[in-house]
Amino acid sequence: MPTTVSLSRIVTTFGLLALCHLSLASARPAGSEFELIVAPRTLRSDQATLVWDRPENADSATTYEIYRNGERVGGTRKTHFTVHGIAPQSDHEFGVIARPEPTGAPIKSITLKLTTPARESVVSVMDHGAVSDGKSVNTVAIQAAIAACPAGGVVLIPQGVFLSGAIFLKSDMTLEIAKGGVLKGTTAIKDYEPLILNRFEGWELESYASLINAGKLDPSGPANVHNISIRGEGTIAGGGRKLGDAMTKARGLRFRCRLICLMNAENVEIQGLTLENSPCWTLHYIYSEAISCHDLTIQSKVHNGDGIDPDSSRNSYIFNCSFATSDDCIAIKSGKNPEGNVVNRPTERVRIFDCRFDQGHGISIGSEMSGGVRDVVVEDCVAGELLYGFQIKATKDRGGFVEEVTVRDCDLRMITVYSSVNYNNDGEAADKQPYFRNLRFIDIDLSQANTHKPVIDINGFSDEGHQTRNVTFDAIKLPAGATIKVDQAEDVAFTHISTADGKAPDYQISRSTRVSR
Repeated sequence: MPTTVSLSRIVTTFGLLALCHLSLASARPAGSEFELIVAPRTLRSDQATLVWDRPENADSATTYEIYRNGERVGGTRKTHFTVHGIAPQSDHEFGVIARPEPTGAPIKSITLKLTTPARESVVSVMDHGAVSDGKSVNTVAIQAAIAACPAGGVVLIPQGVFLSGAIFLKSDMTLEIAKGGVLKGTTAIKDYEPLILNRFEGWELESYASLINAGKLDPSGPANVHNISIRGEGTIAGGGRKLGDAMTKARGLRFRCRLICLMNAENVEIQGLTLENSPCWTLHYIYSEAISCHDLTIQSKVHNGDGIDPDSSRNSYIFNCSFATSDDCIAIKSGKNPEGNVVNRPTERVRIFDCRFDQGHGISIGSEMSGGVRDVVVEDCVAGELLYGFQIKATKDRGGFVEEVTVRDCDLRMITVYSSVNYNNDGEAADKQPYFRNLRFIDIDLSQANTHKPVIDINGFSDEGHQTRNVTFDAIKLPAGATIKVDQAEDVAFTHISTADGKAPDYQISRSTRVSR
């Protein structure tokens, strides 16, 4: 029988912070139970989004059956499932059975018990004077609706275009943009003043407030805003290039606002929306914990138009999202030298799964990673013709580390681990060079990669003990004529490498030891 874990109080109060570490890189005995949780802040009065580890002996063909109170409520090949139609203020018991294909023995999840909250009250911005004509500036009306929203309530932006400047969310609330609704940022920089303490490209500084803000920046402190949802079937659109250019002209590139910025936030969900036209980075969260980003469509066409930037934050779940950006689709960060070394808050436990990356620079760790990055899993993702594919990037001056990274069952176009990037390197050097170690790439389809440059390019740092170390490539599909480069690395293993023409790839190994192929 599955072990039962009683989670109702944890779910409703803390978003499963005690149990939301899903490390796919850690092995389990075949056939053992697997962990099942509610993604942070996704438990509502009428639904819950479940996520789980893929069992160790399962693969992308495994099917999963979802049960509520002993009855089957659905099935999927994904490692997430949203259960709809749950009654408010009621107890439920969930379980998942994995059935590996074609003949594997079924595997049961640990049973999950939870209690749904009461039905949420709704406060419409229209009741506070908002006008949906796309011309009237509704900042005051929307902020009034937020102030009037009771704990656990929903501020609703209905159908129509609602123009606004910077708004500030509070704890224990939901901002919902309904289908056909648009929260649209103005293009006037005065609507994003006064400046607020923030972090951009690794340094803390005052910048313009974002369209949606939550929390106050505190590098040494815990969360100061909790239990927030930003969700719906509508759109959040920023002031875009026009606003970004105006802010740059007024103060400089690093003073531009984001579309959504969370600071010292805990237990937050961003779900269902189209996020577009940010002045620079789209969704940025700093010194935060337990963040769910799912079912999002993220589009940007501006300079520094990143999609999602987890920054010195823990326990992130990014799934079922699509990206078409002008810069990194996802960029995992932890501050820049020397400040990031001093703050020393790593980004830890990031899970990215079932996402599509159609356009942009890549799925990235760095280049600002001076506080360190560890325990990242990227799984079941598909990348189009990204400029750099999946990349880990830094400079010798950053300090910090990147370790325990697993990428598996993904379609990619390139894998790079770079020790030198030619931008954003104006900070004082750290005392020690960074290091990259314990990187695993498993079941990766690179067969559509461009062979005019190395398909896999791995390098490390020059100081003793700072070479890239313990890197595994297993079951990798390559195009004909592929080149693999390895420089300043130790203990790198290539197994089950196949190419379209059956010929071995061109291995270019330099200044490296114990490279097996």
